[in-house]
Amino acid sequence: MKTVDVQEPTFFDAQDLAACQSVFDELLKEIGLAKESEEAGRIAAIVIDLYQQGVRDRSHLKVMVENARSLFGSYNPMTAATK
Repeated sequence: MKTVDVQEPTFFDAQDLAACQSVFDELLKEIGLAKESEEAGRIAAIVIDLYQQGVRDRSHLKVMVENARSLFGSYNPMTAATK
């Protein structure tokens, strides 16, 4: 298991980027958002921030991003259609 020293700045390598990208792509597909949307930009920022904080498990990362989005009242087209 990879440990993260929160005192030392970390840099993304290709493996880190690939992990974040796959979670990001999966979330956008589930939500039905275009990559160019503002909300996608917010999701990307949340994914990267959580990853940098040490959240490496894909399923845990997805759940935390989904929870963060609901905390900040993000627009969800899936629930907007039913209102």
